[in-house]
Amino acid sequence: MSNNTSSSCSLSFVVQSSVLPTPTMSWQTYVDAHLLDTKVVNQAAIAGHDGSVWAASADFKITNEEIKKILQNFNDSDVLATSGVTVANTKYFFLSCNEKVIRAKKGLEGLHIMKTVQAIIIAQYKEPTVPEQCAAVTEKLGEYLITTGF
Repeated sequence: MSNNTSSSCSLSFVVQSSVLPTPTMSWQTYVDAHLLDTKVVNQAAIAGHDGSVWAASADFKITNEEIKKILQNFNDSDVLATSGVTVANTKYFFLSCNEKVIRAKKGLEGLHIMKTVQAIIIAQYKEPTVPEQCAAVTEKLGEYLITTGF
């Protein structure tokens, strides 16, 4: 048995998590892998507080003006209750809001919108998904982005 004390051994482990995104991911990957791939979110977008769309589903035609209006009225439930929430040229009935979240619905589909430090996540769901499922997925990503400063 050899006793060689001058050699060293180093082990490295790479752990990949499918649960949370990493800071080096593209914004489109956040939309695709952490919202759409859950099959709970039907369409989604992530935008900046200036209204610019950072990433969106291929057929989700949300405009900068719609995003700006949502952000402008985010904490004003009176305005939202009166005007509703318009996303991708579809007007949704406002349900409720708080400092981070807006909920809206139209027929068999709805919206869960979450505001983070620098971004806004807009997630649309359709039946058979229930609002709580969409909320859980959207808020999980939103809370992660908040912890990373976004």
